[in-house]
Amino acid sequence: MLRFGANAHNFTLDAEQELGTPLDELFPFFADAKNLQTLTPEFLSFEIKTPLPVTMREGALIDYRIKLRIIPMTWRTHIAVWEPPLRFVDEQLKGPYTLWRHEHRFVARGDRTLVIDHVDYKVPFGGLLNKLLVQPDLETIFTYRQAKMAELFGA
Repeated sequence: MLRFGANAHNFTLDAEQELGTPLDELFPFFADAKNLQTLTPEFLSFEIKTPLPVTMREGALIDYRIKLRIIPMTWRTHIAVWEPPLRFVDEQLKGPYTLWRHEHRFVARGDRTLVIDHVDYKVPFGGLLNKLLVQPDLETIFTYRQAKMAELFGA
């Protein structure tokens, strides 16, 4: 399930997916920064520039290179919140968005796990750019991500 919204200052993306893997087996996948590449569609030409392995913790910095449409750019995030195995938050320090704050939450459901993503974001030029380019791209990216997670961890 994907849902987009907006408030007075920014846009939101909410996604939920129940996976057929227990939390204690699923969270280590998300705690390993190199797996972000697995969850990212090829059209973004995603590449982690920070030497691996990255020790995930509050304050950790991760540098990436991506290609949005045909424009290559760098992206730096920091881990603002690290509360394994229940949640973590990454925030963009440098990149294509005016604001990017992505909260990842995990809820144990016996031998299954509910994965919840909440993203607050802003883009230059506001609503028009979001409607024409950003939201469609995010929908493609998160749809891919959910399909890949279902493939890896069962739906």
